[in-house]
Amino acid sequence: MTAQAQRTAPLEREWLLRTLLVLQRPRAVFAALRDDDDAGAAARQEPMTALVLLAGVAGVLSTSVAGHLLDDPDFDGLLVAVWAFLGGGVYGIAAYWLLGALVYGVAYAFGGLGSYRRARHVVGFAAAPLALSLFILWPIGIAAFGGDLFRSGGSDGGNGGGVFTLAQLAFGAWAATLLVIGVRAVHGWTRLRSLAVVALALAPVALLVLVERL
Repeated sequence: MTAQAQRTAPLEREWLLRTLLVLQRPRAVFAALRDDDDAGAAARQEPMTALVLLAGVAGVLSTSVAGHLLDDPDFDGLLVAVWAFLGGGVYGIAAYWLLGALVYGVAYAFGGLGSYRRARHVVGFAAAPLALSLFILWPIGIAAFGGDLFRSGGSDGGNGGGVFTLAQLAFGAWAATLLVIGVRAVHGWTRLRSLAVVALALAPVALLVLVERL
């Protein structure tokens, strides 16, 4: 093992542990992002990328496009899975860079001095609830509704489907809450100031989601 690898390995283990703890102790994890040197950023890159990609898959499954995939007779369950994996990767990475830029820009306007890289990493770790929903919420939804989740006019159109949608929104709200905690932790701001930054950063994203749903 090279000297560089010996220095990097402990940092990578620390950030892997922090990735697992971000849902339980988010303030401590986000506070560690204040150290924005190259070694720390490289050490957290892999687990954070996994969060972003998994959150992207959960996000793309929640779109109106996904809700109509099986209306096409050429699609089956396997193709839906492949579509979700590939589309989710693109979706997650695009959201990571876009939302990171919005958080950075709004925070800068509010007097923040952090880097764009750190803003992206705050966004990446805040996506943990969305990544978790892929392993908790979506298996429950598929067990309850099967392929109807990806077909118009299916059994998910009733009260059960409404509960599933509310659960998706709850995971999204959890992620937004983590983003507020993250902004507050890295900047040392008040809760209200951090909430204002996140609200303004998320506004264009919320608008895009609303337009996509119409």
